[in-house]
Amino acid sequence: MARLIYAANISLDGYLEDEAGSFDWSEPDDEVHAFWNEHERRIGTSLYGRRMYETMRIWERDDWLAGEPAVMLEYAQVWRSADKIVYSSTLDEVSTARTRIERRFDPETVRRLKETASADLSIGGAMIAAEAFRHGLVDECLLLIYPVVVGGGKPALPRGLRLDLTLLEQRRFGTGVVALHHAVRSAD
Repeated sequence: MARLIYAANISLDGYLEDEAGSFDWSEPDDEVHAFWNEHERRIGTSLYGRRMYETMRIWERDDWLAGEPAVMLEYAQVWRSADKIVYSSTLDEVSTARTRIERRFDPETVRRLKETASADLSIGGAMIAAEAFRHGLVDECLLLIYPVVVGGGKPALPRGLRLDLTLLEQRRFGTGVVALHHAVRSAD
């Protein structure tokens, strides 16, 4: 069975973005980008909330990548090769290949997807990830913790939910970013 992995860049105080909705503090350097490339290479399907999809869909276009480092060009190819499911009741259409819209998050459909997938799945977006956590669907968390305190904003992890975790891997990057990879012991 494939694993569902919640992967995110977060501030030291646990936020995906600050109170103004900015996440500019989490722009990866080449070393961190290469780490994400390796992680994403193992993902067959990415599950996104609408806002996360709208942020990520830039990787479909080549026009802005001219002159960017090789690690970014590689990420674009990796991102494009994965299937994508966007959970949105308001998005009319998608602008990227290998992408479909689901109008609502259905835990049983995600369970079946995990059972039949040939590669791991990732989930991104705070609200959709919180739903997956609440339904016991998330098997692992991969959090890259940036050395910044933003003081508030969008929490990276769901409130009011206890999760028991087992550390699988840790890594420190030259910029002070720390990757923590945990298994969720209470996952189904």
